[in-house]
Amino acid sequence: MTISKYIKPMPSCICQNKLITDAVMNLKIKSRLILYYPILLLILTILPAEKIYPNKSDFSLLYEIGNQQYNEANFDSALVVYKQIYNSGYTSPELLYNIGNTYFKLRNIPSAILFYEKALKLAPNDEDLKHNLSIANSRIIDKIEPVPQLFIKNWWDTFYKMLSADWWAVVFLISLSFLLLFIVIFTVSDNRSVRKLSFFLGLMFLLLTIGTFGMASQKYYYTKSINEAIVFTPTITVKSSPSASSVDLFVLHEGTKVSLLDEVEGWKEIKIANGSVGWLPSESLKGI
Repeated sequence: MTISKYIKPMPSCICQNKLITDAVMNLKIKSRLILYYPILLLILTILPAEKIYPNKSDFSLLYEIGNQQYNEANFDSALVVYKQIYNSGYTSPELLYNIGNTYFKLRNIPSAILFYEKALKLAPNDEDLKHNLSIANSRIIDKIEPVPQLFIKNWWDTFYKMLSADWWAVVFLISLSFLLLFIVIFTVSDNRSVRKLSFFLGLMFLLLTIGTFGMASQKYYYTKSINEAIVFTPTITVKSSPSASSVDLFVLHEGTKVSLLDEVEGWKEIKIANGSVGWLPSESLKGI
C-alpha cells in the first residue's frame, strides 16, 4: 500500500505597492483566490480523510505472507493473516477477494459470499470477482429469481457501476482542472471570441464537475453504508412483523443476499430479489 504525502498549506504573501497597476493585479489575485477556495473545499470534501492524512502502516509484507500461506494450501493460517489486516482497518478489493477465496476453500460459503460482495462494492467491474461470486451462489440452497427491471433502471445501474468511487473522483478532478483552466482564460483574456468560447466550455465543465462530484460522493458513501446483508443462519423463517410470534411468511437459508429496509429493536426488515418483504432477527444477518 502506498502512503501518500501530507498536504502542505500554501504559504501566504502580502504584497504592498503604491503603483495603481500593482493594486489592480493584487485585487485580481484576491478575487481569483476567493473563487477557488470553494472548489478546493470540494476537493477536500470528496477525498476520504484517510487518503489526505494517512496514519496506517504498510501491510504489504503481511499481505504477502498471507498469499504465501494460501498458495501452500494453509488456508487457516492465510485467513488469520488476512483477517489481521482487515481488522486493523485496512481494506482493498484484493484483500476482500482473497478473504472470500480463503473462506471458499474452507467451505464456509456464507462468509465467502459476504466478502465477495464487500469486494464487489469497491470493484464493481471485476470479472474474477463476479465469476467466483456466481460459483459461491451456486452452492447455496435458495435460488431466487430477481424481479425484471425497467430498461432505464438497468441502464442507470450499468452507468453507476461503471467506475468505482476513486475513479469517479479522478474524473471529477480532471473536469475540475479544465473548469479552472477556462475560468482563468475567461478572466485574463481580452479577446471577445476567446472569452465567449471559454465561457461556454467552462459552463459545460461546470455541469460535468457537479455531476461527477455527485457520483463520486454517492459511490463513496455507498461503499461505507450497509444496506445489504447475507443470511448466516442455516435455516430461518421470515416473519410478517418484528416479533417471534408473528405470522410466518417464507423460509431462507444461509448465504442468501437480502436488502435492508428498516430496523426495530433487534429486528431488521429485509427484501429479497423477487420483491418479497419480511422481518428477520438482526443476529441472523451480517451486513455487506
